[in-house]
Amino acid sequence: YYGRVASFPAADMTVKRRAHGRNKKGRGHVNRVRCVSTGKAIPKDKAIKRFIVRNIVEASALRDIREASCIENYQLPKIYIKQYYSVEAAIHQRVVRVRSREARRNREPPQRNRPAFAPRPEGGAAGGAPGGPPK
Repeated sequence: YYGRVASFPAADMTVKRRAHGRNKKGRGHVNRVRCVSTGKAIPKDKAIKRFIVRNIVEASALRDIREASCIENYQLPKIYIKQYYSVEAAIHQRVVRVRSREARRNREPPQRNRPAFAPRPEGGAAGGAPGGPPK
């Protein structure tokens, strides 16, 4: 009988993640995407997403192409790829790491390891270049 109310008190069940590993929030159904690694169909909001921007040619062949090119300062196009991973494939390939209970509360994005440009010497730009620090 479906209308019957349970006779036992509702116990607070432990929840591992505050959104249950999803990003759905009120949507009943979400389309599925394919995992890049395993081909498994996973909900789009649960998948681990990575956006990759890469040069079409690797760095070793880049110089040869620049020397052979007849156009000065030609900018080679880039490849833009959106990759979806299932949770188990992302953990296995170390795209994401398992975190402790306290670390799971941290919702800040991780620090990006981008090469920083060397700061210009103080006397480099005469008159204050646009976009430079105010003097």
